[in-house]
Amino acid sequence: MNFDFTEEQTMIKDSVSRFVREEYDFDTRRGIIESDEGISRKFWSMFAELGWLSVPFAEEYGGFGGTVEDIAAVMEELGKGIVVEPYASTVVVFGGLLSASTNEALKSEVIPSIIDGSCMGSFACVEAQSRFEMADVATTATACDGGYKINGEKTVVANGGTADKFIVTARTSGSQFDRSGVSLFLVDASTAGVTVKSYKMMDGQSAATVTFTDAVVAESQLLNTTGEGMDLVDQVMPQILMGLSAEALGIMATLNTLTVEYTKVRQQFDTPISSFQVLQHRMVDTFMACEQTKSMLYRGLCQAGEDDAHELSKTVHALKATVARYGRLIGEEAIQIHGGIGMTDELNVGHFVKRLMMINVTFGDGDFHQKKFNQLSYSA
Repeated sequence: MNFDFTEEQTMIKDSVSRFVREEYDFDTRRGIIESDEGISRKFWSMFAELGWLSVPFAEEYGGFGGTVEDIAAVMEELGKGIVVEPYASTVVVFGGLLSASTNEALKSEVIPSIIDGSCMGSFACVEAQSRFEMADVATTATACDGGYKINGEKTVVANGGTADKFIVTARTSGSQFDRSGVSLFLVDASTAGVTVKSYKMMDGQSAATVTFTDAVVAESQLLNTTGEGMDLVDQVMPQILMGLSAEALGIMATLNTLTVEYTKVRQQFDTPISSFQVLQHRMVDTFMACEQTKSMLYRGLCQAGEDDAHELSKTVHALKATVARYGRLIGEEAIQIHGGIGMTDELNVGHFVKRLMMINVTFGDGDFHQKKFNQLSYSA
């Protein structure tokens, strides 16, 4: 089987790689994080001009018409620079849900604005009590004149402070833990009754708590049939998790490279520590961990083109569990081998590790996905 990228994918990948290498160094990233918004609008406009924001969207909306393989190519390179601009939350997650929506009018209205960079979006799905179970929804959407009235609170909404629109999970029927009865609404951040409180996360990314108090949205803002929102989420989640895993893979590869380079210049007993056999063994272990993660990601990318949702779900759960396990191994080894300086904010190693830790708990940690994988395996 040929695992080489196509010519178009290679061009996109090289374009992102060149940007990270030439314009997004560690000091530039730190400056962006310390700014008021925590992102660079200038770079976001550049992403739009270079066509990166159009990658996964259909050509009828002005997109590139790409696949999950194209998303993975972009996300891996963005991971190598731990880019804080909201590509994952806006294009992969928010955009992915919109693309899968059955509301054609909504898609025609919003997707072009994502592509041209004028709209940033986020998926507001996590609640204080829900942990990783997205079907645990206490936020309610009650029918009223003109549409629905939403009440509730969403936490850890990625890049919520800069988002222009939210896709919100809200319960239109059933009890709090029912999978059915959850609906997806597109809500403008400026809607009356929507309050956004932004804050920084440990990895430098921003998030927000979004509160809805009698926020009225029209029925036309439903992404699909009332009460069937989780079906749409399940359809898009494999693409989302593979995109995040590709970002993690880029981080792992970079940490391995940084660590090997450091061992060649760090000396003990008048000799580079790269000559110490015990460290060589540890670096081989981290190299193999990275390669196994890549293999699992590529397996998922291959299955994404097949018509077997059950097997794809199993692979994606296994992939996320693999990222959690090996991401921790590679991160801990990188910090240990660098020594005390690896723990400081002045060195980029710790920042890569923190981003890996955040990816681990996004849409479920390793234990959560291992449990899901086991359930699917036993039910097969």
